[in-house]
Amino acid sequence: MEFFLSLGRAFTSSDAMWMWAILAAQIVSVAIIIERAIALFVNRKVNQKNISKVIADDIRSGNLEKALRRSQQIGQKEPLGVVAAAGIQAAIDMGGKEEIQLKMDEVLLEETTRVEKRIGFLAMFANVATLLGLLGTITGLIHSFAGISNANAAEKATILSKGISLAMNVTAYGLVVAVPALVMYAVLQNRATRLTDDLNKAALNLFIQLGFHYSPVTDKKSKNN
Repeated sequence: MEFFLSLGRAFTSSDAMWMWAILAAQIVSVAIIIERAIALFVNRKVNQKNISKVIADDIRSGNLEKALRRSQQIGQKEPLGVVAAAGIQAAIDMGGKEEIQLKMDEVLLEETTRVEKRIGFLAMFANVATLLGLLGTITGLIHSFAGISNANAAEKATILSKGISLAMNVTAYGLVVAVPALVMYAVLQNRATRLTDDLNKAALNLFIQLGFHYSPVTDKKSKNN
């Protein structure tokens, strides 16, 4: 408890500007953590490979229009649906394997960027909080040593100890902000990697199915015409 009281007193010291700057970094990092945690753990599931099996069944049956409609419906909630719809549309337009792959890769890149957005800022804010803490400590020590130059011998020890205590609080607060931010950066980055790998594997499965089955489907269309 004394530690937190000491941090509170540091907000009213002469070097409080550093404490407020670290607090700003903490507020932003906490906001990013909450937003990304909801986006990656609540709104997204590691289930894209299971979803791909349903779409793959439609592709194997040769009904690309049905597969496209199903993908568009799935795409309202799951990223795989958007990726699959791009590839299936290219197959319906009688594009080659390269065109199908390029269309799917384009959407995959967008979905990967959407998953990983803002996570990198956590590492940056952790480093900023640490550096601000060190900078605040250094400037606090400078002020403390400058303050005792005009004080009498009896007051020097008291002024110096108080100044050093306040200055060290800035570093402590910087670390209090940095450590959770770095931990959550690792957790969120790991989650983003799992989601991305799951999506890529599911998309690859659909691309393989399209690569094998889109030519017979277009042949059927030409025969019907």
